[in-house]
Amino acid sequence: MSSAIPPSTGDARRKLRAELVRTMSQVEIFSRRILRRPLRAYQLAPAQAIVDSVLGGHGLTFAVMMARQAGKNETAAHVEALLLNLFRRRGGYLVKASPTFTPQTVNSIQRLSSVLEGSLLGPPVAERGYILRLDRARAAFYSASPGANVVGATANILLEADEAQDIAEAKWNKDFRPMGASTNVTTVLWGTAWTSETLLARTIRALRWAESKDQVRRVFVVPWKRVAEEVPAYGRYVRGEIQRLGSDHPLIKTQYRLEEIDGEGGMFPPGVRALMHGAHPRQRGPTGGREYAILVDVAGESEERVEGALLRQREPRKDSTALTIVEIAALQVGMPRFLVMDRYYWTGTPHPQLYSAIVRLAELWAATRIVVDATGVGAGLASFLRRTLGPRVEPFVFSASSKSDLGWGFLGICSSGRFLDYRDDGGLEWRQFWREIEAADFEIVDGPNKRMRWGVADPTVHDDLLMSAALVAVLDQEQRSPYLDAQIIEAADPLSG
Repeated sequence: MSSAIPPSTGDARRKLRAELVRTMSQVEIFSRRILRRPLRAYQLAPAQAIVDSVLGGHGLTFAVMMARQAGKNETAAHVEALLLNLFRRRGGYLVKASPTFTPQTVNSIQRLSSVLEGSLLGPPVAERGYILRLDRARAAFYSASPGANVVGATANILLEADEAQDIAEAKWNKDFRPMGASTNVTTVLWGTAWTSETLLARTIRALRWAESKDQVRRVFVVPWKRVAEEVPAYGRYVRGEIQRLGSDHPLIKTQYRLEEIDGEGGMFPPGVRALMHGAHPRQRGPTGGREYAILVDVAGESEERVEGALLRQREPRKDSTALTIVEIAALQVGMPRFLVMDRYYWTGTPHPQLYSAIVRLAELWAATRIVVDATGVGAGLASFLRRTLGPRVEPFVFSASSKSDLGWGFLGICSSGRFLDYRDDGGLEWRQFWREIEAADFEIVDGPNKRMRWGVADPTVHDDLLMSAALVAVLDQEQRSPYLDAQIIEAADPLSG
């Protein structure tokens, strides 16, 4: 009796094998059937292009920008899981760099672990605290922080940079790019927009040039509106953020619209300044039934018996104590709007006199909140005010971090039209405030924290009234509706990273 396999059986096996190969190499099928976490259409295009380059040995470099919380990390984890599975017998290394080990590298490890644990493949084996293994295939996760020691790794499956806009180009070129040189490895830079000088931005420009030459797509950009087409709840969330921060806020432009910023036009460009001009008159006293707050930026006292305009004339670099009075008006959407009612500034005035003046103003306006600069010389004044006025006094200490947060917050308030100055009354205080606004500039410090350095560089212009006004950002955090802090994302959606 012949032992030959009937043609029908052989055909069935070949079809089964072809189907298996297709399942294991097609991202859409692999994610749905094996990982049991189907990707969306906007995620599939870059994922499949990366896999095709790896399996075809093309050694292409890709740049993938997705709006914040659109599922960039989930997409990367699916690609990694598919490749680890395909190379589990042959073996090899996938190498991924992140700007910091904690939390970003840790998050990448946890995301891939979660994807594999919930799949038909089962959990990976963890090695040495930074490696995940499927049989002979390994994914190694490294920090790309400037001081990180990265040596000896070879990437022969895939080389990745997560949040590439925050990785120093020198660090990437010195420690990571050589890892794939001998294997012509496919490389992927994931991230969002920032300035035109980041590693990601420079790479995208180079890839755009390559695309124009051979028509092979290497750059994938998924702004928030594209995500909202498939996830309406995401669109509602982003529209809420735009309403809160303003459409031209740097974080909206970079994280959601995926547009570069470079600080051109100063901290408050003409469009933002236009939103800050109110039509209401200056007021020297309160209107019944409305809520008011006082914001104080504190300067030192004069060592001489000279103060005010005379001292400013003698010492144009001398800082002033600045005070801004704002009305807190609620908008229908639950966000506060701040209308400047009045402002004062004193140069060289002794702190006991300032204390008395601030207490009188707090009583006159029945201020519900008094935010006081408690940095350095301001600590004593803030302490005395709190003893007299109680818990409605909130000390604010300036540091590199807190000033950065204050700047981002104030810029968001101004960009969304929620800070309105009184109309020009011809007063010195109004002119000085707008002089400071127009002179203000900012720069973003390299690194994942997006720390902002901001203020007025010219010491003869000063930024005392600007800093006083910016303290509305402290009030904004207190007043914000709980709805605005919530992220409207479907509960079962795994693509929240």
